[in-house]
Amino acid sequence: MTMPTGDLDTMVVDAQTGHLEETTTKVIEGRSLYQLAWRRIRRSKIAMISFGFIVLLLLMAIFAPVLTAIEGHGPLTVDNNAVSQGSQSLEGPTAGDPLPGFRLPSAEHWLGVEPVNGRDTFARLVYGARVSLTISLLATLVSVVLGVLFGAMAGYFRGITDTVISRIMDLLLAFPLLLLILTLSPILQDRLGSTFLGQGSTLPIAALVIILGFFGWPYLGRIVRGQVLSLREREFVQAAQAMGAKPGRIILREILPNLTAVILVYATLAIPTNITAEAALSFLGAGVHDPTPSWGQMLNAAQNESWYQTDPFFMLVPGLALLFTVLAFNLFGDAVRDALDPRASRD
Repeated sequence: MTMPTGDLDTMVVDAQTGHLEETTTKVIEGRSLYQLAWRRIRRSKIAMISFGFIVLLLLMAIFAPVLTAIEGHGPLTVDNNAVSQGSQSLEGPTAGDPLPGFRLPSAEHWLGVEPVNGRDTFARLVYGARVSLTISLLATLVSVVLGVLFGAMAGYFRGITDTVISRIMDLLLAFPLLLLILTLSPILQDRLGSTFLGQGSTLPIAALVIILGFFGWPYLGRIVRGQVLSLREREFVQAAQAMGAKPGRIILREILPNLTAVILVYATLAIPTNITAEAALSFLGAGVHDPTPSWGQMLNAAQNESWYQTDPFFMLVPGLALLFTVLAFNLFGDAVRDALDPRASRD
């Protein structure tokens, strides 16, 4: 007996009865590298918790005006009712300190108030998150653009171009970064003071973005250079060269798509580094200044005014915010790096 061959694709013989039975065909779909990476990230509880915290932090920074309006206090608003006329005793609140009830979270002040000044801690915290994230994200963007640009040029053109760019990267990496930033920050702010960037609180933010972004690009530049040196010898690049493609087109169309994973991993790990750098510079007085809210500036105020002795909760709030933020970005960056590792097993 004969049977159409097309039916064999959807029918099999039952081993017990010997009858033909219909089966369903399972279609296997291929997944890209980034689909596999996101699948691995979703399977990590630590990575998803970190990702959720980062999303929550971004939403808190974006909707800071809405949150402070709901609470009813702005970052610069002084609550006169929260200021007492305390004694000068070292064991009690000093003159101008807020009442003890205002130091801790309450329905009126969700995270208490700032000692002496009486400014709302929650409002300054969420606006400080906006400042820190703005500086870190923009500085990372500047570093990525410069690092990819100069790293790709050095790796592709080689020769004198590679020598000059590599020596510049070595020179920038040799400087003590913190001391250099502390020296250049006031000078740059003075130069930018007469421009449109010198209006209001924009001046220190712009100065930090420029400095952190400029001195951060050599780290990515060296990585990109090494990757480009390897990729330029691959067959698809040589085929593009044989077809007469210009260097700019080859770098943009053929090489950069293969560097996306490296750039993404660097960016996720550079953001917490810039957040820490901004907080450290603001703490040392070379970054954001009062009255602009900043986590580093809040820690500096608590330390300089010795508020931590009478009100340790005020120092604890920005300290924990900085700790959890940097930890979340680092953990998520590690998860992204592991997920995009081509040598890791794919399950």
